[in-house]
Amino acid sequence: MASDDSRSGDLAALVPRRGYALALLVLVGSLVLVFTAWNVARERELRAAATEFVSSADKLAVRLRNGMLDHELVARGGASLFASLARPTPTQWRAYVDGMAVQRFPGMVGLGFVGHVRGSRLDELQLEWRDSGFGMLEVRPRGTRPAYAPILYLEPRTPANLEAVGFDLYAQPVTRSALERALESGQPALTGPLQLLQDRPSLTRGLVLFLPVYRAGDRPATPAARRLSIQGWVSVPMRVEGFVRGALGGLVESVRMRIYDLDDDPVRPMYVSPASSDARPPAFRRSVEFEQYGRRWRVEFESPPLAEAVPRLRNLQNMLALGLFSALLLYAVAWMLARTEAQAYRLAARMTEDYRRSEMRFRSAMQYSAIGKALLDSEGRIVEANPALAGIVGLPMPSLIGTRFEALFESESSEDESGPDAQGVRRATRWLHRLGGEPRQVQLTYAPVPGNVGQDVVGLVQVEDVTERRRAEARVRALNRTLEARVALRTRELSQANQELEAFAYSVSHDLRAPLRAIDGFSRILLERYGDSLDDTARGYLLRVRKAAGRMGELIDALLKMSRLSRSELKLEPVDLSRLAADVIEELRVGEPGRQVEARIEPGLQVVGDAALLRNLLGNLLGNAWKFTRRRADATIEFGAAGSGGAREFYVRDNGAGFSQAYADKLFRPFQRLHANTEFSGHGVGLASVKRIIERHGGGIRAEGEEGVGATFWFTLPEAEPEDV
Repeated sequence: MASDDSRSGDLAALVPRRGYALALLVLVGSLVLVFTAWNVARERELRAAATEFVSSADKLAVRLRNGMLDHELVARGGASLFASLARPTPTQWRAYVDGMAVQRFPGMVGLGFVGHVRGSRLDELQLEWRDSGFGMLEVRPRGTRPAYAPILYLEPRTPANLEAVGFDLYAQPVTRSALERALESGQPALTGPLQLLQDRPSLTRGLVLFLPVYRAGDRPATPAARRLSIQGWVSVPMRVEGFVRGALGGLVESVRMRIYDLDDDPVRPMYVSPASSDARPPAFRRSVEFEQYGRRWRVEFESPPLAEAVPRLRNLQNMLALGLFSALLLYAVAWMLARTEAQAYRLAARMTEDYRRSEMRFRSAMQYSAIGKALLDSEGRIVEANPALAGIVGLPMPSLIGTRFEALFESESSEDESGPDAQGVRRATRWLHRLGGEPRQVQLTYAPVPGNVGQDVVGLVQVEDVTERRRAEARVRALNRTLEARVALRTRELSQANQELEAFAYSVSHDLRAPLRAIDGFSRILLERYGDSLDDTARGYLLRVRKAAGRMGELIDALLKMSRLSRSELKLEPVDLSRLAADVIEELRVGEPGRQVEARIEPGLQVVGDAALLRNLLGNLLGNAWKFTRRRADATIEFGAAGSGGAREFYVRDNGAGFSQAYADKLFRPFQRLHANTEFSGHGVGLASVKRIIERHGGGIRAEGEEGVGATFWFTLPEAEPEDV
């Protein structure tokens, strides 16, 4: 006995030690997991921030590269002036520059023209300049050279720009190199960083963009031909800092970057952003190189310090602290579990008591439930029943014990019976025979319930009287049928009203013709008989009246046409859409024989529909395509189909004027137009008629387009015969 107590004591001593070791293992494992998760999250945030920084830097580099395009466009405008005039006068050049308002381009000092003068013609140019009343042209620096590139025009006429006129840009190696590159290539060329003539003696860095100008707008194909035809260059001097501010806008204050011209010797920054003065080390760096009009630029970007570049790292520090706290908390929980392990024996006793009380609760629920309940044995006999079941069947409780449960019902058939679910529960609705009363409809729920050891109990059945509920449901279904009949009646009334409205529109359209004819006729008589006695204003008013009356007549015709589309009866038959499309295109070619339009029609497109209406449909769609491609020299019209079977869609595509997709919903509304009548004639009912024809055939239509590119109209026609609407 003593040995048994000793063994029990040893076991009791081992249990706490094993629990504390497990708690320590939980602490170590949770700490490793927390630090690993924190490190993974930190690396992910750093990679995401680096990726975002690289993307932002690349976008800024693109903006710098594209920022020079505005300056090129200004230069090309000046070159086009020389293409239209042999040599514009200073007054004409000043008018062009004033119209361009170069002040709106940050950093642009002005817009000028640099002439190409051979050494032998310098005196002739100076005499010509003086004889034209422009004063004495002094070319600086003085000296005899094979060729000169003096600044002849430079606007706006600021004192600094006027001082620069006459300076020979061939005298500077950096400008001479850019001028020669532009002359040889025929393309714009950019100088390296230099000090602009207008900014001397300050050290402000500047650039000059040169665009070659050839005589009479010529475009020589070879360098030798370009050198013979060169007239000069349009020059765009600019300050680097202003150019960068114009390209990047407000971002320039917050971006840390340096810009280098790699072709400069020595290579040194030509621009340093104000934010680069921050001495704190950046978190990331990015270097982007690209070509800028013959010069290689490198832009070096630096991100803010780590705390600013990746602000979410601070949240990760908080998450690390929370993870450590959670690990310690988990350790405390494990330690508490080790302490409470000794209480398991007491808990076993309490579980026994809980089981006893659970049995009591089951008995109480069985006894006092308002729903009939019974325990069944393996043969389907009632082992135990509650008072509610006795009340439903009208028998005393003792007489139910041992009775076969199936004997309580009028028949063995059941309604709405469902198979057992995953827990073995099944439900059924049956008619129960009530002693001394009318049959009752009950809902049964069978559930497997184990009995005590040695007790023949296999299931529990619940019996709920649903007679009154089923009667109420029957009344609701009858009410629903009444409502459906009323909805059908209202639908027929609405259809009849729509038909009356269409007939009314048709009648009104006819009745409007008589007053229109009177307006047109009397205004015509006034012009013919009394036109000489009227002034031009009165005659103009009468012409506008006749034109408006004619326009009104056309709208009435369109309204009548739409009314006939809705009222005519569908005559369904097999229709060859390819042949109809070819006929329509042929009629359009006969109407305008001078137009060259490429028409592509897919052969063998067969549908079932009303041939006359489908002819009208294709006439409108192809006619629109013909009309809106009138201004295209390479006009193309396509008709075909995509998909197969019930998913087949037909399309009409053109490369004409197109339309904005934002207005696609307006296309199919009557009298809605996206183009002015002076651009493209029409009444705005063609596409509305197309939509009505397709809807009558049971199909649908949609439109896709882009301004200046073209339009595509997709429509469907069902293979089966549609129901007339």
